[in-house]
Amino acid sequence: MSAQTTARTARRRRTLRMAAAALTAAAGLTLTACSGSDAAGAKPAGRTDSGAAASEASGANSSGGAQGSGAQAGGSGAQADAGAKTDAKSGAAGKQSAGGGQAAGGSGASGGIERCHTSGLKAAFATGGDAAPDPDAQGATTTSVVLTNKGGRACKIGGFPGVDLKSENGGERWALARSSKKYGSITLQPGDSTDFTINVAMTKEEEGFYQPAFADVTPPNETKSITIQWPWGTLVDQRSATHPGTFVNPIG
Repeated sequence: MSAQTTARTARRRRTLRMAAAALTAAAGLTLTACSGSDAAGAKPAGRTDSGAAASEASGANSSGGAQGSGAQAGGSGAQADAGAKTDAKSGAAGKQSAGGGQAAGGSGASGGIERCHTSGLKAAFATGGDAAPDPDAQGATTTSVVLTNKGGRACKIGGFPGVDLKSENGGERWALARSSKKYGSITLQPGDSTDFTINVAMTKEEEGFYQPAFADVTPPNETKSITIQWPWGTLVDQRSATHPGTFVNPIG
C-alpha cells in the first residue's frame, strides 16, 4: 500500500470517529434536553400535587372548622337551652314562693311574719249558740276551741295543736290523738281569731266514762300550753283505744 493510500485511510477513520463522537454528543444533548423537559414537566405536576394536597388539607381544616363551629353552635344552643331551663326553674320557683306566701298568709308580704306564740294567744271553748256538742250524737259531734291573737303584731298559725284533757286533780290525763286532715296556714292580725274542732264521743253512762275538768291547749310548734276549763259533760273513756272517737282536727 502506498503512503498516500495509508494517509487517506487514516483521515477517513478520524472523520468517522469525529462523526461518531459528534453523534454521541448530540445524543447526549438530546437525552439531557429530554431529561430537563421531563424534570421541568415533573415540577408543575409536583406543584399540582402539592396544591391538591394543600387544598385537601385546607378542605380538611375547613371541615374541621365547620365541625368546630357546629359544636360551638350546639354548645351555644345547649347553653341557651340550659338558660331557658334555668329561667323556667327560676320562674317556677318564684311561683312556688309566691304560692307559699299566699298559702301562709294570703299575701306574698307574709313571708316576714312570725308564727303565733303561746304568749301572744288567748284560747277558749266556743260556747255560744249551737256550739255545744250534742250529747246524743254518739261521737259524731264536735266542739270548737277559739284562738285569738292578743298581741300587737300579725302572726301566722297552722297545723295541729296539742290538746291534753285532765281531771279535776290533774292526776288523769288524756293526750288526744290527731286526725288525718290536711291543713294550711293563716295570718292573724291583732284581735283576729281562728278555731279548730275536737271530735268528741259523749256519753251518759255511769261506767266507762271520762270526765275532763280542763284542757291544756298547746299551739302548733310551741311547747307552752294554755289551760282552759272543760265546759261539757262526760266522754267515752277511750284513752287506750287505737281509733278513739275523741280526737283533734287541725287549724287552717
